Order: sequence, then C-alpha cells, then structure tokens
Amino acid sequence: MKKTLSILAATTALASPVFAEDLSVVGSWSSLPLHKAYEAPFWNETLPAAGDFNVELTTHNQMSLGLGDIYPLLGQGVYDVAMTVADYAVSDAPELEGLDVPLLALSADEARAMVDAARPMVSDIYRDRFNSHVLAIAPYPPQVVFCNAEIANLGDLEGLKVRASGRMTAKLLEALGAEGVNVSFSEVPGALQKGVVDCAVTGAGSGYSAGWWEVSTHLLPIPLGGWDSVVTAINLDKWNGMSADNQTVLSDQIKSGFEEPAWASAQDALVNDIACLTGNGECPSGDARDMTLVEVTDADFTRARDILTAEVLPEWAERAGGDWAARWNDSVGKVVGVEIK
Repeated sequence: MKKTLSILAATTALASPVFAEDLSVVGSWSSLPLHKAYEAPFWNETLPAAGDFNVELTTHNQMSLGLGDIYPLLGQGVYDVAMTVADYAVSDAPELEGLDVPLLALSADEARAMVDAARPMVSDIYRDRFNSHVLAIAPYPPQVVFCNAEIANLGDLEGLKVRASGRMTAKLLEALGAEGVNVSFSEVPGALQKGVVDCAVTGAGSGYSAGWWEVSTHLLPIPLGGWDSVVTAINLDKWNGMSADNQTVLSDQIKSGFEEPAWASAQDALVNDIACLTGNGECPSGDARDMTLVEVTDADFTRARDILTAEVLPEWAERAGGDWAARWNDSVGKVVGVEIK
C-alpha cells in the first residue's frame, strides 16, 4: 500500500501543471488612449495568451492613488507592476527629469532615440530609488499648450498662469515669463473654466479625450512638455522571484506587444489629434472641434530652445547632483546635440 501511494504521489507531482505567475498591475490614466489602445489589451489579452500569467489590472486613478505615490508603493510591493508618467516621480528622483526634456525631440523617431539613450540611466534610477526593474518606456504624444485665452505666439504666454506637465516644463515656462501652476490632470478642465489657470500643457490626444477643447480656445502645438514618457516597472523582488523563462516571456512580449506599437503610432497620433482639436484635417477619433491653431514660428522655437539650454538644463544638473549631468551629456546629449555646461 505504501509503495502504491508513493507511486501515485510521484505520478500526481509529475502531472501537476506549472502554476501561472500572478501579477497585480496598476496602469496609467484609464480614460486616455495609451491605456485603452495599448496597456489594457496587452495585460488583459496579449500577455496571458503568450505565457503562464494571471493578470489583475486596474489603474492609478481608479485606485485614487496620489501621483507621487505610485512608484514608491510599487517598490514596497503593494502591487507588482505599475506604469505612469515618469515626471510624477521627480520629487523622489530629480535625476529622472533628464528622461523627458522639452523641445529636444520634434518627431517620434527623435523621441525614441532620446529614450533609448536614457534607458540605462532610467533603469539605475528605478532600481535604486524605487526597488523596481524597468520593463518598458512608452510615449504620450508631445505635450502641447491649450489656452483659454487669446494667444498668437509663444511670447503671449508671458504673464499667464500655465499648468505644466512636469517640473522641467514648469521651469521652462517660468523662464519664458509665465507663472507655472501645479494642477493635476483631472482638475485642469475646472481650473481652465474658472480662470485658475489660463493655459495648460498636455498631450493633444489626452486633451481631446478629456474634453479640454470645451474649456479652451487656442492650441499652441510646440512640444513644451516633451513627450511625457510613461515608464512601466515591476517590483524588483517580484522580478527576481520569477523564473528565467517568465522573465524572458514578459520582457519580449511587452516590447513587441506594447512598447513598439505605442511608439509606432505616436507621430501619426499628433497629426490626427491636432486635426481633431482644430478641424484642420480628418479626425479619426470622433467629432472634430474648432480650437484656433496657433502657428509656431522659428523665432518661438529658437527662443524656447535657447532658454532651455542656457537656464533650464543647468538648473536641473544642480538639482540632480552627482554625475547625472555627465551621464546625460554622454548619452541623451550626444543623440540630440546638446551639452550641459
């Protein structure tokens, strides 16, 4: 009998399935195209179909998480995976501002080259600051300027109250003579309507999806807020506890099934989103709106770029400290042809 039970136990063990990897995942803004078109399909469909993964997906706004808490809580193991805008974490990691510098990338290809150059730095930051491993970096479209005020050029932002999309953008706006105001994304429509801010910076598609066209009149399509890079990271203890096979599947699938498609659509998204907001061209996302499109002149761009390189980047180098400016110069700086003195 004992021998029979032993054989049955051994057979049962050999026949037992490999248990799936359970992942609790916190996505970015649930209402925006990046989550709807790429994050949700990847975590709910693509990854489970590719390997042994059970995914429970929610978003940080559905959980009412403080934006600055998303990555620290990830590092503590409150959930396994999180993704949101890197700029939300710069209070804890000022060196992270170097990932998404305004005005240096005017196309998706240029932005991707910047991200690829910055990725080793970003990986070190997330490991050391947030006890996490970087899985992917994807873009929102370029962060442009919505105004509920009549403007004709970049200079007209001087004296206006402007909601920035990140700390470096706020510094740039202040150097341009505007007043940077800290307002969360979800509170911007009310702030524009009530005059708490005159203008606000976000992605054109995000503004369209969130209805900012209802409370703003003018659109200035200069990328004052960079590309608002969204970093997807996994708790480092969770990552280290996964099998090598599952690590490989997750890494490969998130690159091909999430990161690459998000980048591939980024450039066309900007053109389409501007058309949807202004009515200048076909809108594939729904009804076109009638915001006034403000032309960005060469003089506008040159002025903003000069302020960025002469004032904003050196200030960041002081905040970041250590050897971050040198690392940035040797990576991102070489790609974009800019050196922090």
